[in-house]
Amino acid sequence: QVQLVESGGGLVQAGGSLRLSCAASGDIRTINIMGWYRQTPGKQRELVAQMSSRGTIHYADSVKGRFTISRDNAKPTVDLEMNSLKPEDTAVYYCTATTWSMTDYWGQGTQVTVSS
Repeated sequence: QVQLVESGGGLVQAGGSLRLSCAASGDIRTINIMGWYRQTPGKQRELVAQMSSRGTIHYADSVKGRFTISRDNAKPTVDLEMNSLKPEDTAVYYCTATTWSMTDYWGQGTQVTVSS
């Protein structure tokens, strides 16, 4: 089992920045991919960014050039630096970890609200 605890998030004006952090505990040796998804009411959860244990990174097209994912494999933690935020970035953001056996774990979610 893997437990994920998120921090960060909150309310920010358009154009501003926020940083999300996520710390994993439990059976951390099984973790391969860590990343962030987001969800708005009535919509499916969507991938924002993810990073493998070997450093391969994938970003959603909508956040490329604005968001940066980073990871510390030793702790392990995964952070999401969000710049130039837009109202459409408003969502609940979830930290996720995927093990080598393809089991997914999710954090409790943290609200990000961007006002126009």
